[in-house]
Amino acid sequence: MVENRLDMTFHALADPTRRGMLASLALGEKSIGELASPFDMSFAGASKHVKVLEEAGLIARRKIGRTHVIRIEAKPLEEAERWLRQWEKFWSGRLDRLEALLEADKQKEKRND
Repeated sequence: MVENRLDMTFHALADPTRRGMLASLALGEKSIGELASPFDMSFAGASKHVKVLEEAGLIARRKIGRTHVIRIEAKPLEEAERWLRQWEKFWSGRLDRLEALLEADKQKEKRND
């Protein structure tokens, strides 16, 4: 069971179809049928993916007549990006230290030649 919003966001993003739907929604609002068409899936299958995205807060929907129009919601993606940035800083620091060690070894080899 997914416990918090960040978990829900990453759970929703774990599926390539849902990531594709979000990429499509980044270009503008779409109906569920429009979201389904590039994936050659049924309306029901697309609706299940839309529900996961909606529960994660990654999309919002409104009804126009019988059509559900979907739009992307950026806030959960911003929260995920903030969480990932802490790891970017961690790995950047590690990689900078590795680069310094490699450069020191390279200089040592030059002196020994």
